[in-house]
Amino acid sequence: MQYLVGDLQGCDAAFGQLLSEIAFSPSRDRVTVLGDLVNRGPRSLDVLRRMRALGNAADALLGNHDLHLLAVAHGVRPQHASDTLREILDAPDREAWLDWLRQRPLALQREGWLCVHAGVSPAWSAAQTMALAAEVEQMLRGPDLNGFLPLMYGNQPAAWSDTLRGPERWRHVINVLTRIRFVHADGALDFKVKEGAANAPPGLVPWFAFPGRASADSPIAFGHWSTLGLVNRPDLLGLDTGCVWGGALTAVRIDGGRRDIVQVPCTASQRPG
Repeated sequence: MQYLVGDLQGCDAAFGQLLSEIAFSPSRDRVTVLGDLVNRGPRSLDVLRRMRALGNAADALLGNHDLHLLAVAHGVRPQHASDTLREILDAPDREAWLDWLRQRPLALQREGWLCVHAGVSPAWSAAQTMALAAEVEQMLRGPDLNGFLPLMYGNQPAAWSDTLRGPERWRHVINVLTRIRFVHADGALDFKVKEGAANAPPGLVPWFAFPGRASADSPIAFGHWSTLGLVNRPDLLGLDTGCVWGGALTAVRIDGGRRDIVQVPCTASQRPG
């Protein structure tokens, strides 16, 4: 059985409870986490350990918090006051965990679903999304990670063009796949508004509601947008239900024509202080 799971963000207890609820068996089942394994919650290292222990039965996308961990670990960015990454950074085997993390994909296909952490540019088809993700994955897995990580940061260029090359191209791809929520009428990214779709200011629409979106013929599953809540449409799954903020952790079975949804609450002991 194939399951997709929303953002974990260090909520290992909820993750363990969710796997128990679905009677997950590594010999039979597969789980894919839609990014943000770490940060803000209290047990990020335990999440990584659990994922590794599941072996080939578990995979995860890279989310913005996972990329932030890589940047902090390599001295590219400072820690934020709300970060909960110290246990990983101080672990004697931290390099093994960081290397494992940077091998994760930015996009993948599961049972006909295009899976991304945040979303897809209105201009990209599913095939182009996978190709662009692979370009950046090659950089993240390459020998010059320290040189690449600083290039990720910044909000420009906000609009996609097929003529983009080098750092501007890679930065835009990362911003789309790990940060996108709303877009302007011309498809340019907005990074200011984080509320739910119903509270969009004039002139902004959720990326998935953009008229004529090139990926509209491909079912897409994503996380990242906790204020959006659960999205359960035939062509769209939004699975960040805010576990780390006191909401729920959500899994959806997607194989065999099934759409079983399982949720477990995040207990007070799992929430950040």
